Amino acid sequence: MKIYTKTGDKGLTVLGNGKKATKSSLRVQVYGNIDELNSTIGVIVSTTSNKQEAISKELIEIQKDLFEIGASLSDSKKADKDLTDYLKPRVLDFEKIIDLLSRELPNLNHFILPGGGRSGSLLHLVRTICRRVERKIVELDKNETVNKQIIVYLNRLSDLLFVMARSVNLKEKKKEIVWFKK
Repeated sequence: MKIYTKTGDKGLTVLGNGKKATKSSLRVQVYGNIDELNSTIGVIVSTTSNKQEAISKELIEIQKDLFEIGASLSDSKKADKDLTDYLKPRVLDFEKIIDLLSRELPNLNHFILPGGGRSGSLLHLVRTICRRVERKIVELDKNETVNKQIIVYLNRLSDLLFVMARSVNLKEKKKEIVWFKK
């Protein structure tokens, strides 16, 4: 199998349903953004310390989820029930992890600046990419068929990434910087 098809040379790509679309279409941008999110998570996994093994394992599972979501988004007519059935329990898993990690964290009474150590900072970065993907999928949903559970999944994922960043920073003894309005 050749990796190149030359379809992209004309600014086109083939969707999961076999139809061609321009690379500038919102649908193609959205699943490209999912790919960026997935790749950035891969960077985090590669830099996470052994102390964060549980977080790394969960991030790898999230990468698998994102492949499922990307495949669904590449088919412009698919609002897949199987994907919904797959993502709903994943959202519940995220909520359990968020609750578990939050028990260890100091309460937040103010906004914090994204940052900390390398892994914590990268988790904050991937959280913002996740939020961008979520916004783009909401935009796509205004015009085309999108599985609504994807929006729920990404919303909860960004919450999870925020809590993971805080947890990693706490375990690595990296101080959170509180932001106060001037």
